[in-house]
Amino acid sequence: MNKRNILFVFGTRPEVIKLAPVILELKKYCDKYNVIICNTEQQKELSNQTLNYFGLNADINLDVMRPNQSLSEVQSRILTSLDSVYNENKIDATIVQGDTMTVLCGALSSFYRKIPVFHVEAGLRSYDIYEPFPEEVMRQMTSRVTELNFAPTEKNRQALLNENINDDKIFVVGNTVIDALFCLSDETLQKAGQFFETNDLKIDENLVLITVHRRENHGERINRILDAIEYLVNEYSDHTFVIPVHPNPNVKDKIHTRLSHCNNVKLLTPLDYPNLVYLMKHAKLILTDSGGIQEEAPSFGCPTLVMRYETERQEGIDAGVSKLVGADYEKIISESEEILSKDFTSTRLKAQNPYGDGNSSKAIEQIISNYFACRNDKLE
Repeated sequence: MNKRNILFVFGTRPEVIKLAPVILELKKYCDKYNVIICNTEQQKELSNQTLNYFGLNADINLDVMRPNQSLSEVQSRILTSLDSVYNENKIDATIVQGDTMTVLCGALSSFYRKIPVFHVEAGLRSYDIYEPFPEEVMRQMTSRVTELNFAPTEKNRQALLNENINDDKIFVVGNTVIDALFCLSDETLQKAGQFFETNDLKIDENLVLITVHRRENHGERINRILDAIEYLVNEYSDHTFVIPVHPNPNVKDKIHTRLSHCNNVKLLTPLDYPNLVYLMKHAKLILTDSGGIQEEAPSFGCPTLVMRYETERQEGIDAGVSKLVGADYEKIISESEEILSKDFTSTRLKAQNPYGDGNSSKAIEQIISNYFACRNDKLE
């Protein structure tokens, strides 16, 4: 089999976390693949920080972000920047992950050159084009040009089939985020614990982890969310509420204004991956609008309240490991109190993680290898 140039295109921390295990797996087969890593740097500091954790460095950095860009400006800048990447490199396949602007632009750039697109975490759907916004549409559009769809679950496969994607282009492989969790050694997590000790943050069984950043929660929704959090902070003064604050000023300024004066609230800068995992592992409750945390938290038996009205990760809802609470003040409070009023041990969830077993990357590599082997056979 000819050696293939495989371009990984990503730009955010979640993309790095979920693609790093695939990159590392393909790099084991240097006789088959030449791996090229391109970081659009949608989240410049977070993505590069997380790459370093996995012992990886980008071959190409695009530095696409500018202050207060519109979505169309971000898209234009990424597409234009990727033009030079494809012009200067012979690419045999492009691998993208998830639903960001980088994903859509990477898929489009590859499609325009008739280069196959491989989509990791394909087939997730909320079926509401504004929830999550704009990610739902980006993910759907990416599916239209994807050659290999790596679906985490059977539900995701069915969604793609319902959209007339050929069955022979869909592979249920689990979610690579579970592979990434298994990359964490005991020593790494121990260092994470030391990090919090050094920063005078007490980690005990009354820890609540909160993350909020999604675009659809900006504006009035985040005010309702913060109203509910402020109530819980005051009502459960024996609990510590930890919030890694997203750098987006639409989120950051409001959170600091509302909560910085509370003694039992710890507002942190964005955490590197092992430190965030350490908090998930020890949290009594997680309140989040993140996608990745919905997938990771079940591995630790931690109940998760999803501050969104729709989720493309319905498997967690069906399994009972997470609940949708939207930006509903009353619902956030009542569901949180159901957990916070109990002791830590009795809140632990027993259900298996519905998103995978940690072997997704190996399955993906084998499928890619077979794909190129079949192409070689057709050429001969």
